[in-house]
Parts: sequence; C-alpha cells; structure tokens
Amino acid sequence: MTWLGVFPCLLVIVMILYDGFETLLLPRRVARTIRFTRLFYRTSWKYWTKLANLSGSQKRRFFVLSIFGPLSLPVLFSFWAGGLIVGFAGLHASLQTPMTNLNESQSLLDYLYFSGVTFFTLGFGDIAPTGTLGRVLAVLEAGLGFGVLAVVIGYLPVMYQEFSKREGAISVLDARAGSPPTASEFLARLGPLSEGERLSDYFQTWEVWSAELLESHVSFPVLPFFRSQHDNQSWLAALAMILDTSALAITGLPKCCAYQARLTFAMARHAVVDIAQIFRQTRRPPTHDRLPNEQLRLLCEHLSAAGVQVERPERFGDALRELRELYEPFLEALSEYLQFPLPPFQPVNPPVDNWQTSAWMRRAGGIGDLAKVQPGDDHYD
Repeated sequence: MTWLGVFPCLLVIVMILYDGFETLLLPRRVARTIRFTRLFYRTSWKYWTKLANLSGSQKRRFFVLSIFGPLSLPVLFSFWAGGLIVGFAGLHASLQTPMTNLNESQSLLDYLYFSGVTFFTLGFGDIAPTGTLGRVLAVLEAGLGFGVLAVVIGYLPVMYQEFSKREGAISVLDARAGSPPTASEFLARLGPLSEGERLSDYFQTWEVWSAELLESHVSFPVLPFFRSQHDNQSWLAALAMILDTSALAITGLPKCCAYQARLTFAMARHAVVDIAQIFRQTRRPPTHDRLPNEQLRLLCEHLSAAGVQVERPERFGDALRELRELYEPFLEALSEYLQFPLPPFQPVNPPVDNWQTSAWMRRAGGIGDLAKVQPGDDHYD
C-alpha cells in the first residue's frame, strides 16, 4: 500500500469516532442522514422483525423481539472496535511502518495483529514500531482503545438506570389501569375520586414521566427497543394510555382537572412526536378505529357505573376525535415500526392484571378479585 491509502483510513477512523460521539455522548437527536449507527439499526431491525415473525407462536415472537435491544449494543460496539482496528492497520500498512521482529515482507495481517493488540492494550511486545510516526500512531490507538472502553463501561449503567426508572412507572399501571393499560379502566378504578384533586396529581406525575421518557429516549436512541418484562406492557402502551386519559379528561371531564390534563397531553404528545422523528416515522393513518361509536357508548357506560360522569355526552365523541387526530397517527407509526401493540380505549374483556396471573394466585382460586383495589377503598382516602 502507498500514501494513497492514508486518507481513506483516516476517514474511516474519524467517521467511527464521530458516530460513537453522537451515539454515546451527544444528548440530543441527530438529524444527519448518513450515519453508521442509523444504517446499522434500520437494517438489522428490518431483518430481525422478519425473523421474529417466522418464529412461530406469539410468545416466542415477543421473546425474539425482546433480545434485539440488548444484543444490538455489543454488536454495535464490536463493529466500532473492528473498524478502528482496521483503520489503524491500514494506516500502518500505507505508511509501511517498520516493526521489530518482522522482515521486509510485512503483511497486512501483521499490521492487523499489531493494531488489535494495541487497541485492546494487551502489550505483548512481540511486535513494536521502530519509527517515530509508528510509535505516535501506536500511542494514539492505545489511548483511543482505553477511552472507548471507558465510555462504554460508563454508558451501559446509566442507560440501564433510565430503563429501570421507565419500567418502574409502567409497572405501577398494572393495578391502576390493567395490563395492557387503558384509559377507561384507569378512570373507572379511580372512581368518583377522578373528579377531584387525585386525578390532577396523577396527571402531574405522568407529565413528568413523559418528559423523562422523551429525554431518555433521545439521549439513548437504543432504549425504545428495550421491551418490558411482560408482553402486554410497553412504554408505548403507557404513553398511549396517558394521551387517551388526558384527551378524555379534557373533553369529558373539563371541570375536574382540565388545566393539568392539557399540560400532560401537551408533554405526552411532544414525547411521541419527537420519538417518532428519531426513527424517521411520519404521521400514519390508523389501520383501525381504536374507539368506534359502540365502544364509545360502552366506555361512557363503564365510567358512569364507576361513578364518573361524562359531561356534554352529545359533543363528547366529536371533541375526543379531534384530539385523537393529534397523536394517534404518530402512535400508529411507532406501533408498526417497533412492533408494539396499542391498547384500546375500552377493554373488550374484563382485564386481568399481571399480578393476578402468578401460580400462587391461580391456586388461590379467585382471591385475586378480593385483593383488587376498588374505588372507595381506604387506599384512596
């Protein structure tokens, strides 16, 4: 190789380092189209979903999808490390860096071996550069290898901490809104207290959760691929429930907490739109109506039976439909791309919470219904 190979090798090294900087260190959405990380995830996720759809049962399909996020990180880091090793090996080969214990017929494989040993700071010492430029490149590569390892070690705990924070809030919805969480079930279980300050407090809590969701998913773009412990739970389902409940409160319960409901709706919609932009997903018409007229009637009856009175029932459906058009197309796009099912407004069948499905609860023979939190319990006082 000659000096003509120096520029391409330098370009590869700089592009990998900048790509790693944008992915691991830059806490904002990257709009640049040509990125190795974006190409890696778009391509691998496309074929991974096809593999999952061929896996047979629904449970096995969910399992295959669930391992994509954690598995993609070591694969991505390996590509970065391999690219840097090849780039530095190409530099040494282009410059014909003289090495100890090597004759004049130095091959690319020798330089690849030296580059790999240097990058991972193994320090065998069986091959070493003798020229000044070669020694400078060796020190630079060793420093980069140590720095990349330090950044990766620091990145993973912080990302998993954000994942745990997100999932803790989602697990809370199991007893409060069912699994998958639905807006009607949340309001019904809250009962008459949904017309008081308690619902406003919940909206404020979920406004903060939506803001944290947006910040964490923009800072860690791989986090949306991490799935919840249960197949009927997801961060997208929780976000859909928040938007649905906020829309119901704004249009049907305007006197109870309309102000806080609007704030929560604005923050949650901001989150779903910006996260959709991360994956370059635009508005998509819903494949089906999540709240047809019959389900809307059942929803009103369900809330009324629980002590929640919907105001202006004659205009309720039209006003709710207008709000749904502001966020459902983005939910639909993310649902189709990430393979997350969206929850309905009104559950078709009475929901069974995840905490009621353990082996102990099945042996208990219905004690789960006795333990279910009901409106008016002391828990709400």
